[in-house]
Amino acid sequence: MEEVLLLAGTRPEAVKIAPVALALADHPVLRPVIVHGGQHAGVVDQALRAFGLRPDVELDVPRPTGGQAELVAGLLPELDRVLTTREPSAVLVQGGTTTALAGALAAFWRGVPVAHLDAGLRTGDLAGPFPEEGARQAIARLAALHLAPSDDAAAALVGEGLGDRAIVVTGSTAVDAVQRTAAADLPARDPRLALLEQVLDERSERLVLVTAHRRESWGEPLERVLRAVRAVADRHPDVRVLLPAHPNPAVRSAVVDVLGGHERIVVTGPLDHSDLVRALRRAALVLTDSGGLQEEAPSFGVPVLVLRDRTERTSAVDSGSAWLVGTDPVRILAEAGWVLGARLRLPVGRNPFGDGCAATRVRGALERLVGLPDDFSAAPLPVRVPVRDPRSFLTRPGIGLSSTR
Repeated sequence: MEEVLLLAGTRPEAVKIAPVALALADHPVLRPVIVHGGQHAGVVDQALRAFGLRPDVELDVPRPTGGQAELVAGLLPELDRVLTTREPSAVLVQGGTTTALAGALAAFWRGVPVAHLDAGLRTGDLAGPFPEEGARQAIARLAALHLAPSDDAAAALVGEGLGDRAIVVTGSTAVDAVQRTAAADLPARDPRLALLEQVLDERSERLVLVTAHRRESWGEPLERVLRAVRAVADRHPDVRVLLPAHPNPAVRSAVVDVLGGHERIVVTGPLDHSDLVRALRRAALVLTDSGGLQEEAPSFGVPVLVLRDRTERTSAVDSGSAWLVGTDPVRILAEAGWVLGARLRLPVGRNPFGDGCAATRVRGALERLVGLPDDFSAAPLPVRVPVRDPRSFLTRPGIGLSSTR
């Protein structure tokens, strides 16, 4: 057996690697090893449990100050120890977290191929999202395999001069995860969500789901967003708001200060994935600065207002499933009022981020990365790189990059 380390330090990472772990669970050669990096203690285990998974390795990285430098300084030697002990054939990292950056660095230094899940997402602005944009660009220079969630993400990689690398358009594994969770249709675990559902049903009211936690929004931008959320609840008496608050103290305290005490706003802690999907499925509107919800909401036809000035998920905006509104309370209130007033719903099943088979394509790409024959797996591999430069179709031997154009 050849091990593939799947690294997760945050809840979104755990949700996105879970479908890959499940896709590799019965593989005759590749063994998935889930490594919990510890960036967000507790919520990673919570997210994995929703898929019947648990970490195989948990790193001990004390974070008394919570700083990024402190996290990297703690992660690198721990990851290096895991790499030298287990000698994996590949390391898969996701997105642009500090955990992903540290994992890519540690693997690169040890000569272990890095596979980058959600590769190619770009805003072009290193200040937003911060620090994710910088981490994504750095990981791209280290990765041997780029697993892009969309055509435009693949094109961004080619535009950065990475056309001679292995670029595979897989779709987003977030869509795989949300489809699997929705099909299970588990009852609400959080008692506050269960009570909220009961109230919504009894009074025929609508739900607005809100998440806001981006580091670049801390302080005044976040307070503006929260004031707008309160105003939405005030102006729409048939609406109740659910806000699962991020555990970071800077976020939690702002949420409580601005939204606390409102009778139609429910603030919870981080929700289980199954509970978050329950809320998403019945939401009339999503207000978020999260990348994951931009990918998940289209599966259920839920409109999304993105609480940022730019997004790396341009497919969401281009497809008409999301609108950029920034952090201006006037604009947020106006756009939310329009969506709620029109009772807007989007076509279900037209998700620009995939068809729910991304993990199967990731499995096939990982097989080729470690040198297994091209015909080893029957995994569907629609690889589309929408560029005109023929040099972008060069490949590394044994890995493969093709185009349907």
